[in-house]
Amino acid sequence: MWAGMMAHNNAVGVGRSQDWASHCIEHELSALYGVAHGAGLATVFPAWMKHNMKHDVARFARLATNVWGVTEGSEAERAAAGIEKLKSFWSSIGLPVTLQELGGKESDVEYLVQNTESDADGIVGNFVPLKKADVAAIYALMK
Repeated sequence: MWAGMMAHNNAVGVGRSQDWASHCIEHELSALYGVAHGAGLATVFPAWMKHNMKHDVARFARLATNVWGVTEGSEAERAAAGIEKLKSFWSSIGLPVTLQELGGKESDVEYLVQNTESDADGIVGNFVPLKKADVAAIYALMK
């Protein structure tokens, strides 16, 4: 509860550029399918990580090592393994990790992409500024 409160009152983001792209993408899932925000994030976040991993492989490799204990392989292999471990963990506690498990339909993806909240230039996120094509690619990774 404390961590959630710190995140939601912006204490952890003071003075930092923040990236809420995964949340913006997820909001459309909650709106269309009525799923809980956390369940939608469990589906979106690993796909967002896979899509953006190449922009800072070392960051994702550190996460894999520090959180999941992944020490074997190249940085890219460790990063990919960490993402899979996160996905496996969420699945093990009963969260959906694919669009299908969430109750989503591939036929809705274009609608979801077009309705994802973005800035005036059609960009969502800061870590990696995402265009509509990127959001579509992230949905494609939710399999």
